[in-house]
Amino acid sequence: MPNDSHQRAAEFHEQAVHAHRAAAVHHGKEDHLTGHEHSKRAMEFSFKAHQASQDAHQKSQAAAQTPGK
Repeated sequence: MPNDSHQRAAEFHEQAVHAHRAAAVHHGKEDHLTGHEHSKRAMEFSFKAHQASQDAHQKSQAAAQTPGK
């Protein structure tokens, strides 16, 4: 189960990276409105990634403390 949590966190991190790169491209083309929207999505994915990482860490700790595992 903890691996699923880590995978979910990794997916959010990858989505954030993609959104950051898209924002940079649009800002570079001086399309600041679209760039801002991508930046906003990147921030949302980054926040979700952070939450998922914390959840994965807590689940890993709980699994490590469970006897017999």
